[in-house]
Amino acid sequence: MPISSVRSFSDPDDYSSSFRDFQYELTVTGGGDFTAEHVRIDLHEVRLQKYISRLPWVAHTATMKGRAIFALRAEPGLSLLRAGAEMQTTNVERLANGQTIYTRSSGPVSWGTISLPVDALAAIGAATAGCDFKPPIDVVTVTPLPTMMARLQRLHAAAGALAKEAPEIIANPEAARGLEYELVQALVACLRPAKDEEDAVAKRHHALVMRRFHAAVTASGDRPVYVSDLCSAIGVSDRTLQISCREHLGMGPQRYLLWRRMQHVRRALALADPKSATVTEIATAHGFWELGRFAGAYRSLYGESPSATLARAPDHVRSQHYSTVPARFSQTAYSDRLPSATVSDRRIGRPK
Repeated sequence: MPISSVRSFSDPDDYSSSFRDFQYELTVTGGGDFTAEHVRIDLHEVRLQKYISRLPWVAHTATMKGRAIFALRAEPGLSLLRAGAEMQTTNVERLANGQTIYTRSSGPVSWGTISLPVDALAAIGAATAGCDFKPPIDVVTVTPLPTMMARLQRLHAAAGALAKEAPEIIANPEAARGLEYELVQALVACLRPAKDEEDAVAKRHHALVMRRFHAAVTASGDRPVYVSDLCSAIGVSDRTLQISCREHLGMGPQRYLLWRRMQHVRRALALADPKSATVTEIATAHGFWELGRFAGAYRSLYGESPSATLARAPDHVRSQHYSTVPARFSQTAYSDRLPSATVSDRRIGRPK
């Protein structure tokens, strides 16, 4: 039965858990109130989604097996990179089945996906385009003719508008079948052989590095992580890890790990029982040893002290708030205000 929904979010975890065809682990990398919207449309075999968010973020993405997933920019906007490559309004990207990659935005962005079963796409490609649409082993970027790309974007936008303004049309099986047919035809037209497929040796190596990076960081839990240890676990040089992280995350590994741990410590404070827990024990458990500098950085980022977060009842955690970052607050100032053990890439606080 065709169905659609439009949902708004103020919590990044709730937002990322609403996605279809992906597992998303989203880390917000800027200050401000997090707001997002997710439009979801299930036709018969085709699924459409549209994602709108306001703050910069980095997301580790794992794609679902069994479905052919295509990503496109819904409209022009700030930088949006997937697997280290800029998503352009002129391109369609096909994601690999079961692939894990990083996606990052630099601010307000709007993008979308179209997916359908792999077998259905293969049959359609053979019948209508004479093309072999077998699943790729890595992200494939296609640059269609401008008229073909514009048609696909218009249909995607029209479907999103119907979900908001006239969901009963999408719920009509015959209307949904007609929309699905038009979308598939437009998609296949865009996928016919086009110019400049992404060359891949370096990018595939960096993508492998980032998959190992994510596994190593995840295995560490909330413990402090050091870049030298990550390099050993991944089996790469410091320079390769720096290049891979800057390509995929838009920042070095130290900066990303710092943002990640600040987000973890905020969640831990918000979930803790203020009658039995203290800021000191929670902060130090996450590797923040110089509490004065930690408190200053925390207030600059979230607009309140760590003790204020802890004092709230745990049932308020779902209204997670990211306060506006003061103009004086830069990445350099942020590093300066955090404990040196969190900024160091190696030795501080560890035996030599």
